[in-house]
This record gives sequence, C-alpha cells and structure tokens, in this order.
Amino acid sequence: MTPLPAARFTIGQVVKHRLFPFRGVIFDVDPVFNNTEDWWLSIPEEIRPRKDQPFYHLLAENDDTEYVAYVSEQNLLIDDTGEPIRHPQVREYFEGFDPKRKSYRPRRRISH
Repeated sequence: MTPLPAARFTIGQVVKHRLFPFRGVIFDVDPVFNNTEDWWLSIPEEIRPRKDQPFYHLLAENDDTEYVAYVSEQNLLIDDTGEPIRHPQVREYFEGFDPKRKSYRPRRRISH
C-alpha cells in the first residue's frame, strides 16, 4: 500500500493561487484528488494538476466575488499579505484571524 502524501498546508492557513489571482482560507484537505473526473478534465491539459497530491477546499475570493475553490497543493502558495478573508462563510468554520500567524483558528466542533 502506497502511503498518502503529507499535506504542506493546514486548515485555517491563508493561501493564494500560484497561477490565478485569488486567495482563500483552507477549510478542508483531501490527501489525494477527490473530485469528479469531469471537473479534472475541464482543466486545460497544460496546467492540469497531478491527482496524487493533497487537494484543498478553500473559502476563496478575488477582486469581484467570494466562492469555494478546490485547489491542488502544487498550485498554492502562502499568502503573505496578513489580511483576513472577506468570504461570508469564514465565521462558520473559524473563530478568528491571527494576523501574526496569517491564519484562522478553527471552531471547535460540537457533536452529540
């Protein structure tokens, strides 16, 4: 059995896309690609990421809008602006932003 790759980024970390002008906060991580084949094939072949790496779910934003993005590890960089994300769902997942660490503190999950 092949070991799963270790994720380089963590939940709550603010990142930016390597190729496209958007940034976001990570709220979930898949150890390897876990989306549809149609989604993967919709990416132009010359920039299509490998499937054997972590993929990150982001509460993302660009200059115009907020949305949820699914991004491969190879296409992420640490966002060094120190600015919080304006996405309206941030409070559902995180308690607050720490500008020194440039990351969010995840909310504690309550289960019954």
